[in-house]
Amino acid sequence: MTDFFDNYFENIKIKLTDLNYDFLKKSADIIEKVNVSNGKVIVVGNGGSAAIASHVSIDFTKAANIRSINFNESSLLTCFSNDYGYENWVDKALSFYADKNDLIILISSSGTSKNIVNGALRAKKMDLPIITFSGFSYENPLRKIGNINFWVDSNDYNLIETIHQTWCLSIIDYIIKYKNNRE
Repeated sequence: MTDFFDNYFENIKIKLTDLNYDFLKKSADIIEKVNVSNGKVIVVGNGGSAAIASHVSIDFTKAANIRSINFNESSLLTCFSNDYGYENWVDKALSFYADKNDLIILISSSGTSKNIVNGALRAKKMDLPIITFSGFSYENPLRKIGNINFWVDSNDYNLIETIHQTWCLSIIDYIIKYKNNRE
């Protein structure tokens, strides 16, 4: 049993630090630029990634004082899914809610969720900056669309989602600390 947990947490540690830290800084810089231009951060995901989107958007708003929203309201999801098809609801939500100075953060463990990929394509058409978080295949469709693409080399949903959340929150904490040191 202890071997399982030793290996599990060692794997998280390795995957967590297996990224170019410049991506974190560049993400923070883009987010601050969006904030200065009175834009907002829109964070979207499915399932566990939707829970991350909620947590992250609340922390952007409350802790970092950066306007942020997510699309986790059941009425919105079911209405747009019913009217436009599940694969198109993010696309349509961005059409209705995204403005020219906004930033889109899209989270998909597999990087293949059609609704998230279609949302990325909509954001690209709108010329909005896109930050993606994915896992599974390095060549997943979502990863090919974003401006900054975070990727976890794993096929394990819980591992990927744990790392995505940690990376997202580290960006927020960096912004908070950076802003506090500036003021």
